[in-house]
Amino acid sequence: QVTLWLRKLYLGLPVPWYEVNERAVDILYKIKEYNEERDKDVMLLIEDMKDRAAKYEAQAYEWHDILKESLDFSVYSLSDEAVANINDLVEGALELEVESMSLTSFYSAITSMTSELHKTKSKNNKMEQQLKTLRKKLTSAVMLEKKLTEDVEKVQESQKAERARIEFRSKNLKFLVLKIKDLKIKIKEAE
Repeated sequence: QVTLWLRKLYLGLPVPWYEVNERAVDILYKIKEYNEERDKDVMLLIEDMKDRAAKYEAQAYEWHDILKESLDFSVYSLSDEAVANINDLVEGALELEVESMSLTSFYSAITSMTSELHKTKSKNNKMEQQLKTLRKKLTSAVMLEKKLTEDVEKVQESQKAERARIEFRSKNLKFLVLKIKDLKIKIKEAE
């Protein structure tokens, strides 16, 4: 899963090299989960914004039809400045996602969006801290693995040298045993 996620994340570019071990994979898996959660949240927000935009557009057409039928009022009969102001108001209402064009709706929408912005910033800061912590853990895991690899190599080299010494002593022992047997034979012959 982590490998597929990294390939998808790097969009076909080569994935940077990393030590594949349990700890590194666990850390990368956690980062993958956070990333996917954030992507889901963003997709939900985008879908919600599209739904609201469609709703507001339908409302705008409805109001346009009502104004045109009842008052014979058209956007084309307004001055350029009035049309610009109405467009600004509509864009602001769409951005703020207000239910009506009242001042109270605008204020409560602004307050709500400000609160949401602070929550999102707080969540992002928390995720950033977690990401930094995970990066530090990953770095320390890589360094620890490197040190362990070096230690294993040193132990293997020392074992190799010890084996050579043991083999040499074993040959000497065999030689001495044979020499003792030979000397015992010569002593018996001499006696």
